[in-house]
Amino acid sequence: MIQSDKTENTDTLEQSVAYLEHKGFENIKADIEGYETPKSYSKKGSDIVVTPDIVAERAGIKHYFEVSLKSEKPNLLKSKWRFLDVLTRMKNHRFKIITRKGHYKFTNEMLTDLNLQKNLIKL
Repeated sequence: MIQSDKTENTDTLEQSVAYLEHKGFENIKADIEGYETPKSYSKKGSDIVVTPDIVAERAGIKHYFEVSLKSEKPNLLKSKWRFLDVLTRMKNHRFKIITRKGHYKFTNEMLTDLNLQKNLIKL
């Protein structure tokens, strides 16, 4: 989710982190209080900063997680997902998307627009 949506949906991020802890992920970094903030990437020549929602490790492999909720700025979200997808493929990491009931259609449309094949984690 984009930065403006994170302030409104911290409970969804907390539920996602709890789910990942239950699934055995370690070294969890999340953009919420009580957790270390994941590494941010800034676009050269502009003030756009990309921070993954959650970064965790399991079996020595780093996983990047994005929480997908309906957004007022889908183009910004698409560019963030495209960047994270390219980054994870370059470094041989994993990129996964977490979504909730009521947001499945929005998420699937976004993935179709980006031509990404992802299995959603449904909370």
